[in-house]
Amino acid sequence: MKKVTKLLLLMILATPTAFAASHDHAGKAGEAAPKAQPYQAKSPKIDRAKLDALLAKPDQLLIIDLRRPDEISKIGGFPVYLNVQFAELENNLASIPKDRAIVTVSNHAGRSGRAADLLSGKGFQVAGWAGAQYYEEEGGKLTKIVPPAPKK
Repeated sequence: MKKVTKLLLLMILATPTAFAASHDHAGKAGEAAPKAQPYQAKSPKIDRAKLDALLAKPDQLLIIDLRRPDEISKIGGFPVYLNVQFAELENNLASIPKDRAIVTVSNHAGRSGRAADLLSGKGFQVAGWAGAQYYEEEGGKLTKIVPPAPKK
């Protein structure tokens, strides 16, 4: 009986290894699996010059910053913006005005490209999307907000 139990245990433990080895996940031997392609936004990317031109007319613009508050305080942001996390954007469409040009912002424009396309598909006037860090690298000035010191 001991031999049967050991044999059964060995078969159970070896099965996942044998199963995984029988499936070629990478295609041909030695080839790497194809990498997922990054999201390609349909909405236009806004460079610093165009964003500065839009910022010159604040009554006609809404910047939706998709970054977490800690990202904004660490890196800096724009003088006036609406902060909504990407995961909550669709739930907050009613609070976004449709009569302003919208620029979505994230650190390196990954989230902002997706958000711009989402908003454009919902009928909003999307001027484009931008990355705050790219904007700063192009010479743009971000507003740094220093959090207040904790009360003692």
